[in-house]
Amino acid sequence: MNIYVSNIPFKMGEDQLRELFAEFGEVISSKIIMDKFTQRSRGFGFVEMPDEVATAAIEGLNGREVMGLELRVNEARPKTEGTGGGYSNNNRNRGGGGGYNKREY
Repeated sequence: MNIYVSNIPFKMGEDQLRELFAEFGEVISSKIIMDKFTQRSRGFGFVEMPDEVATAAIEGLNGREVMGLELRVNEARPKTEGTGGGYSNNNRNRGGGGGYNKREY
């Protein structure tokens, strides 16, 4: 099962995250998501564990205080189509450069 972990302290490393979840059983993988520009933690990550121990880990770690922060732990939801990545300019009311407009004569 893939587990979503948020509110991870910025000073926590992937090895420490793995050790925290290893209290409940085998950890297949652990990953803290890093900002691609600053290379600093974004404060969330994912841990993959076998289903039989993942549920216990979620129940045991959700709300637990670690390094002064309360972890939020739950089953990761699959990525939905059309989310993540890309660039969006939400300032739609601003004028902008044109583009090629095909004119019919």
